[in-house]
Amino acid sequence: MIGHMKKILEVLGFILVVQGALAVLHEVTDWFGNWGVVRRIGFLDGYELYAGIVLAVLGIAVLVASDRGKRRTGL
Repeated sequence: MIGHMKKILEVLGFILVVQGALAVLHEVTDWFGNWGVVRRIGFLDGYELYAGIVLAVLGIAVLVASDRGKRRTGL
């Protein structure tokens, strides 16, 4: 059961990092069109760069948390 939760956290963390990176890259370079989810959320208009940074940092935090859980459980 813990192994499944670890995998779910890893996938979630990866998705958050990718979405955050896409948002930041789009705001800085105007690449990647509408691939990211941040551009589709209306109340974030004007704050896409900040939202992208927050998503990427949150994704890294989730990945670190999943790795620490792995160390404690020995999986």
